[in-house]
Amino acid sequence: MMDSDIREQLQKLHIEHQELDAVIARLVENISMDHLQLQRLKKKKLYLKDTIARLESKLIPDYLA
Repeated sequence: MMDSDIREQLQKLHIEHQELDAVIARLVENISMDHLQLQRLKKKKLYLKDTIARLESKLIPDYLA
């Protein structure tokens, strides 16, 4: 995967992460929120964060190699 491909994927993941953050914030404000749905969204958000970190680490040159 080329750096440009990784950067494009990162941009998409960052947008999806921000959108999930907004959805979660709205759910938390709702008194009758669905706790199971909230838990699933938080897990997906964490997965996205981990994926973003993994891809960003691919963009950092490995000077020790």
